[in-house]
Amino acid sequence: MLYINGEFCNAQSNKTFDVINPATGEVVRTVAKGGAADAQAAIDAAQEAFKPWSRLTAKDRYAYLKKTADILRGRTDEIAQLITLEMGKPLAEAKGEIGLAIDYLDWYAEEGKRIYGDTIPASTPNKRLMVLRQPVGVVGAITPWNFPIAMITRKLAPALAAGCTMIVKAASATPLAAIEVFKALHEAGVPKGVANLVNGSASEVVGTLMASPVVRKITFTGSTEVGKELVRQSADTMKKVSMELGGHAPFLVFEDADLEKAAEGAIASKFRNAGQTCVCTNRIYVQKSVADEFAAIMAEKMKRLVMGNGLQEGVTIGPMIDRAAMDKAQEHIDDAVEKGATLLSGGSKVTEGELEKGCFFAPTVLLNATHEMKIAYEETFGPVAPIFTFETEEEVIRYANDTVYGLASYVYTKDGSRMFRVAEALDYGIVGINDALPTVAQAPFGGIKESGVGREGGKYGIEDYLEYKFLSLQLDI
Repeated sequence: MLYINGEFCNAQSNKTFDVINPATGEVVRTVAKGGAADAQAAIDAAQEAFKPWSRLTAKDRYAYLKKTADILRGRTDEIAQLITLEMGKPLAEAKGEIGLAIDYLDWYAEEGKRIYGDTIPASTPNKRLMVLRQPVGVVGAITPWNFPIAMITRKLAPALAAGCTMIVKAASATPLAAIEVFKALHEAGVPKGVANLVNGSASEVVGTLMASPVVRKITFTGSTEVGKELVRQSADTMKKVSMELGGHAPFLVFEDADLEKAAEGAIASKFRNAGQTCVCTNRIYVQKSVADEFAAIMAEKMKRLVMGNGLQEGVTIGPMIDRAAMDKAQEHIDDAVEKGATLLSGGSKVTEGELEKGCFFAPTVLLNATHEMKIAYEETFGPVAPIFTFETEEEVIRYANDTVYGLASYVYTKDGSRMFRVAEALDYGIVGINDALPTVAQAPFGGIKESGVGREGGKYGIEDYLEYKFLSLQLDI
């Protein structure tokens, strides 16, 4: 189903596509495949809805967002099943993601009440200077498959709270959770045209959004390559952009760290969502004096990982999204081994039993990784953990920063001074200090360098959906 102008509908072309369960290879559901005409209809609806929606009070918009959050909260178990079916993550992770999605709705329902303006001291006695904050207008959102519900509400909640209207293009691999969000919006009574969903052809839907002068902002989460192209296209109509792009997160373990907690953190970060997150650990740097001990602890803890269909109780790691993703992981492993890495565990697709039918890739740890290997500078986006060693703090900071990416990084140490010294030296938008899972709704999420532009989350996340308007009043006094 598409959702346009307050109604669920088929694509105008009547085209459809299948949603595939990566754990079994089976078709989960067949859904409408939208195209350019559907995208234009959604733009027209959003444009029509913008003025009345933007003129509502923040309290009124708060009520719609809170009701949507409450509806999703009551359907957590049902939606978690859909997320696991369409993209594979274990049910516990799916439920955690839904909790985060709801947090964004709750947070921005409140944050919309705090869009403040300013008064500025005038240069002459007969003038008064003011700054207003107003919604940017119609917004196009393009969301990824790895967090199919949280990435929607992280964009939609601040946009709607600010008074914008929106068209969402969800990932074709995971449209089912997106549909549930729009069912909740519909049930909450959000006025028609305020929020629209057009799944389908990326070239047609996104192309229409990018070409339209009505769409004043594009927000995208995905690869750096695609993000750069969207930024180029946005120049033609001078759209505002928010880009949350690729990452290549370093995970620094110093000799004074709690190695048990560091190993647990590395596993939690690296193997959550089968390694398919933009903030997951990509390079583990361990100080040489404790490298062997850390590797042994990590290997022991990895034995607790249970791979399987995410619907089954006790499963902690599910499948990768598709065969192409597995091929990339295998390419990185083969290249690393060829260049001298030691395979500690995993290393290939699972080819035994029922798991052979799905996209299951064994959790992998590589020792003796070096910076000549592809895995040192390309994002794997899979359950592969290479371990590098270092001698000094200055050396590891240099290694960590030697990348075009700058999204997330992690530091494990007990030294308070080192915590701040290293965190301030790392060229990353996010630094988890003895914390492998730092993402929360009330804090800014985003990167620097080629990892993106702008921030999502917290009071910062609403900024990109607002414009400044300066008022200069000359008075007769």
